[in-house]
Amino acid sequence: MRKLFFILTLLLNVVLVCAQGSNSEKVFIKNIKLIDGTGGPIQNNTTVLIEDGVFKKVFNSAEFKIPKNVKIIDGKGKTMIPGLIGVHNHLHIPGNPLLGEIATKLYLASGVTTIQTCGAASPEKEIEIARKIETGEISGPEIIPSGPYITGIGGNMNMIIPQNEDQLRDLIKFWKDKGARWFKVYRNIEPEFLEIVIDEAHKNKLKVTGHLCSITFKEASEMGIDAIEHGLNSVSDFRGKKKAGKCSGSREYIDELDLASVEVEDLLDLLVENGTVLTSTLSIYEASVPSRKFIDERSLEIMSESFRNNFKNVSNRSNKEVSKTREKRLKRIMEFEYRFYKKGGILSAGVDAGRHVLPGFGDQRNFILLKEAGFTTQEVIHIMTKNGAVKLGRTDIGTIETGKRADFIILDGDLEFDEKAIRRIYKIYKNGFSYNPDSLLKGLKGKYGNL
Repeated sequence: MRKLFFILTLLLNVVLVCAQGSNSEKVFIKNIKLIDGTGGPIQNNTTVLIEDGVFKKVFNSAEFKIPKNVKIIDGKGKTMIPGLIGVHNHLHIPGNPLLGEIATKLYLASGVTTIQTCGAASPEKEIEIARKIETGEISGPEIIPSGPYITGIGGNMNMIIPQNEDQLRDLIKFWKDKGARWFKVYRNIEPEFLEIVIDEAHKNKLKVTGHLCSITFKEASEMGIDAIEHGLNSVSDFRGKKKAGKCSGSREYIDELDLASVEVEDLLDLLVENGTVLTSTLSIYEASVPSRKFIDERSLEIMSESFRNNFKNVSNRSNKEVSKTREKRLKRIMEFEYRFYKKGGILSAGVDAGRHVLPGFGDQRNFILLKEAGFTTQEVIHIMTKNGAVKLGRTDIGTIETGKRADFIILDGDLEFDEKAIRRIYKIYKNGFSYNPDSLLKGLKGKYGNL
C-alpha cells in the first residue's frame, strides 16, 4: 500500500511539473504599448510573439501576419513591461521568520517574477520553497536564495557571528551546497571577515551584498563586494567620529551632507567605476514617515486582524517634527540614488517588506516613488527589471527582447501617463505561462502577519 502511495505521489509530481514546465503555448500580443526594460524609447503599437516560453519576435504592429494556432491578445489601451525583478525581497518580516506561500503568491500576483531574498531568516526552508516553485508544486516567482545573515560582534544574535576564518569559509561552502546563491553581511561585520566572505563566495561563484555600517561603501566596494543595500540611509562614509571597522559615529550626514559635494561625487564615481550595484528600498523607508501613512485597501484585506490593528495603532501616532525630518531624508535618499544612476551606476530595487509594506505591493509602490525621485517611466522599468537581472548576473531575463525568457506583465492602462497602472495587472506571464492575479490572491485574505 505504501509503495502504491509513493508511485501515485511521484506521478502527481510529474504531472504538476509537466503542467507548469511545458512552454508549448503560443501567444500573440498586438497593438500594445511596450516598455522593454532596456531603458530605450517607449514603443507604441507593438506586436510580440511568444513561443516555447521565450520571446520569438518583437516588431511594429504594421509588419505582422497572425500565425496559426496562437492565442491572440489585443493590447489596445494596455502596457507591456518585463516581469519585475525584486532584489531585496524577503520571505520573512520582523516577528515572522517565514511567510512562505503567502509571500510568494503576493510577489507573483504583483508582477514580480524573480526575487533575490537578500538575507534569510529561515534559509533552508526558503531554499526548499524555491525548489517547489521551480518544480511547479507551488506558485511564485523564481527565487534566488540567500544563506543566513552574517554579522559581527555586537550584532543580532539570530545571525551568524563568525569566530574564525575556517568556520566562515566552511559556512559559505555548506550553504552553497544547500542551494544558496547570495550572502548578505550585516551592520557589525568586521572588515577582515567581509574580505573572507567576498573571497570565498567568489571562489564558489556566489555573490555578496551588504547592509553596511561598520564598513564604509568605499571600503566595501574596493574589497569587491557585489552590491550594497539601502543607499544613502546606510552610508557610513560620512558619519561623524566613526571608528574604523566599527558601527559607530553620528548620523548628522543624513540631514546635513551636501549631496553635490566633491566627497559624494568621488564616492559615487568609485561605485560606478567598480561596478558596485546599489539597491533602492524606497517603499520601506517611506513607511517610516508618519505624514505619508501609505497603505492601500488590498493590504488591509490581506493583513491578519492583529497585524492590521498594530498598523492602525502605529499610524495614529503622528508627529509633525518627525514627519518633516523623515520627509526631507526620503527626498535626499532619492537624490543620492538619482545622482548615482545618472552617472551610469547600476541601481536596482526591492521592497524589503516590513511594517505595513507587503511583498509585491511594496514593489509596485517603489515604481511610484522612483517616479517621484525624478526618473522617467522607462528609467524606472530599467531599474526594476534589467538592472535587477544585471545584479543577479542573468542575461536571460529582465528585458523584452528576442530570445529572452518570456517573463512579463500586461497592465490595464497607459503606464507612461498613469503611474497607478502599475497596480492594474491584466495578466502575468512567467516563463511563458500566464497567471491571473486575482486567482493568486484568492484565499490570502486575513492571513498576512499570522505566526
